[in-house]
Order: sequence, then structure tokens, then C-alpha cells
Amino acid sequence: MEERVALGLRSGDTVRVWQKIKEGEKSRLQAFEGLVLARKHGDEPGATFTVRKVIDGVGVERIFPLYSPMIDEIEVIKRSKVHRSKLYFVREKAAKEIKRQMRHTRFVEKLAAAPKPEAAAETPKTEEKK
Repeated sequence: MEERVALGLRSGDTVRVWQKIKEGEKSRLQAFEGLVLARKHGDEPGATFTVRKVIDGVGVERIFPLYSPMIDEIEVIKRSKVHRSKLYFVREKAAKEIKRQMRHTRFVEKLAAAPKPEAAAETPKTEEKK
């Protein structure tokens, strides 16, 4: 069994988890990159960690067993300094940010969709010759 405890996986880290996926006869590696929200059950065999990432504005969370044979590698990409061991509050913060962006986007679309009265007056009128 690989020694992953030495990795020092903590909440607040941005990680890339390489997981083995079996499709029929073939197997491949698939990466899941995101923020570690929590690590549970210490270093025991049932230890897990939760990773969250946002895909097309939708938050996706996966819970990985730390000592699973299906996990090939865990890369720590970025290490952040956090003051909590469980970062569940990030869910609400991310949702608020997305809602704020959506409000702004809708407002800009309405402005772009409204016809300008000046543009209608500037269209040249062609006179027909008989």
C-alpha cells in the first residue's frame, strides 16, 4: 500500500486526483482537479477526503477514499493557508458569486437587446426614381 499520509493532504489544498476508470476491457486514468474541502477519519484505513470543483457554473463534489487502489496518484497543485479544518462554507460563497455574475450577465444582455432610438433615425431613406 502506498504511503499517502506523508503527502500531507490538508483542507484548502488544490489537488489533482488521478483515478483509474475501467471501461469494458480497457482501463484509463481520469483526473479530477479541485479544492479539498475536508479530510475525515485521520490516517485510518477508512480515511476520506472531499474535493470540489465548478464545471460550467455547477459545483461538483466527490468523496475519495484516501487508500483506495483505484486512486493512482494525488498531486498537490497549490497549498492555501486556511483557518478551518472543514471548508463547507465555500459552497455558499461560490453560490453567491455565481448568482451575482448571473444577475450582471442578465442586465448586460437586456442593455444589448434594447434597440437604440438614434440608430432608427439615422437609417438613410432611398428615393425611387420613376
